[in-house]
Amino acid sequence: MTEQYEVIVVGGGAAGLSAALVLGRARRRTLVVDAGEPRNAPAAHMHGYLTRDGMPPAEFLAAGREEIARYGVDLVRDRAVDVALGFTVSLASGRTVRGRRLVVATGLKDEPPAVPGVAERFGRDVLHCPYCHGWEVRDRAFGVLATTPMGVHQALMVSQWSKDVTFFLHTVQERELTDDDLRRLAAAGVKVVPGEVSELVVEDDRLTGVRLADGTTHAREVVFVAPRAVPRTDLLERLGAELRETPFGAYPVVDETGLTTVPGVWAAGNAMGFAEQVVNAAAGGYRAGATINGELLMTDLDATP
Repeated sequence: MTEQYEVIVVGGGAAGLSAALVLGRARRRTLVVDAGEPRNAPAAHMHGYLTRDGMPPAEFLAAGREEIARYGVDLVRDRAVDVALGFTVSLASGRTVRGRRLVVATGLKDEPPAVPGVAERFGRDVLHCPYCHGWEVRDRAFGVLATTPMGVHQALMVSQWSKDVTFFLHTVQERELTDDDLRRLAAAGVKVVPGEVSELVVEDDRLTGVRLADGTTHAREVVFVAPRAVPRTDLLERLGAELRETPFGAYPVVDETGLTTVPGVWAAGNAMGFAEQVVNAAAGGYRAGATINGELLMTDLDATP
């Protein structure tokens, strides 16, 4: 038997819960399908969210789930494995649900560089976002691991939080850096080290250095990396949503409310873009929820004889 909802939200992170909160308060019968795989799960705390700075991500999500429950929103711990126009959503458990509108807030997956020690320390002393964690590691000895020439930008950015920054070119050749790159790195006091990185050095559960393939080791306390972003856009692709290529993967084409090119389907949070931090994702979910409620209202009024 297929259960009917007004809105189905796929994804129980900040974006999905925020959309569900707005819809629940608007008295819309709403279902959140949550696979329980938030992008920020490796982090002990989240930052930059006014009044929630330093809050553990798991605690934040638990509070969000409690809030939507107050307004009658259903939440199921399950995975959406297929979707058809209509919108009929098939879940991994075998359950089938249908909604008049759909919010895709499935986020993305970070794939750290394949250097021994990086994945194991990711979210602790291997980081990717200075706005998220720069304050907490300020003034320590930073390393930046380049995997593309865009690593220059990351090395320059993190120099705002520490004046001891070493930029490891790793798989990038020095000739790939422009004159402007080299000038800015020098102006920021960033040391450039050519050569491939073989591993991170960890002692007593603490990052202590970066070792190169030639055996030399540079003492470092924190390493910034640029993970490969893998957007979870499978459902959107099945629905035929138009995607746009970016340096961080392919994301759906959306309007200012998150509406995709498929009528009735919204995207929010990291399903919409790489740089949607928790506070941005929550705001995007709010916009989508409010827009959907208004659109459903007008649709029903226009259909009334």
